[in-house]
Amino acid sequence: MKKTEQVHYAVRENERSRYDKRLVMKIVKEVENGLPRKEATRIYGLGKATLDVWMRNYGSEIYHEAIKRRSYTKLEKRTIVSAIEQGRMTVNEAKIAYQIKNEKLINEWVRQYKDEKVNICSDNEFVMNKFDLISKKAEKESLQKAELQIKALNTLIDVAGEQLKIDIRKKFGARQS
Repeated sequence: MKKTEQVHYAVRENERSRYDKRLVMKIVKEVENGLPRKEATRIYGLGKATLDVWMRNYGSEIYHEAIKRRSYTKLEKRTIVSAIEQGRMTVNEAKIAYQIKNEKLINEWVRQYKDEKVNICSDNEFVMNKFDLISKKAEKESLQKAELQIKALNTLIDVAGEQLKIDIRKKFGARQS
């Protein structure tokens, strides 16, 4: 049976002094091996920012690649959301298929695009109502223009009839002999 060696780390003199480098490396290694950061800060009495700096400065390349955030384009987000809304996949299936770390992010996209759709619909109603108003106004103007043309033509016929002494208007009714 192997005897485990107890490593003694240098004690910090005050809050402004540095941590023992071996302790820093030990904590970084534990976090890389799966210890949650929140737990590490609690166990070792660290600040979150301190652990973040240590992980950034001393974390392995593999760890940095694993935690690197991926940004998604609007098209990718909309594709994922529409697949979920159409029932082609569940949130969990989308998470796996698109290698998204947590479902919260997907649910946030669903909420975001749902709100966007509501805004687009209300904007469309406004545009449609505005279009209807413009259409009715144009129709009214067109009708007024037609009435003016009829009035002008009637006046022209009346003037021509008076000047030429001819009854231009057709007389309706049965012709009697």
